[in-house]
Amino acid sequence: MRFVYCPDCGRKLIEKQIGDEGYIPYCEVCKRPLFDMFSSCVIVLVTNDDGQVVLLRQNYISTQYYNLVSGYIKPKETAEETAYREVKEEIGVKLSSLDFVGTFWFDKKDMLMIAFIGKTADKELTLSGEVDEAKWIDAKSAQNMVHPKGSVSYTLIERLLNI
Repeated sequence: MRFVYCPDCGRKLIEKQIGDEGYIPYCEVCKRPLFDMFSSCVIVLVTNDDGQVVLLRQNYISTQYYNLVSGYIKPKETAEETAYREVKEEIGVKLSSLDFVGTFWFDKKDMLMIAFIGKTADKELTLSGEVDEAKWIDAKSAQNMVHPKGSVSYTLIERLLNI
């Protein structure tokens, strides 16, 4: 989101050169730059010791592909806290470990996705209302069920399989 008006005083912003950042929307009244904002979320590939991963069917996201656990970061929450919370909320399992994989820009929604691989000993899945279906599946088979090569989901499975 690019600011046009100051969210504090309501004044129309000007473009002002701010150091190495280039021209940034700036409030002359509040004397501050207003940098572009975007959403941040986590995406988690949940795994177990049997070489399986959890795939979710969330029809509001896709009826063609399965998804991984994901969710928006709330204010005052770290990405790691969000990952643990989202996994517990969406599929009802507790992670025993969480490894950071990387960050990915998701053009379609202008958001930064912070990716993790999480491990659990829990086998039983308890689904939230936003999950239509979830199941454990062999990681190699899962590659053909998520969004195609180049997607974050596919990349996380590749990373797990060390391809």
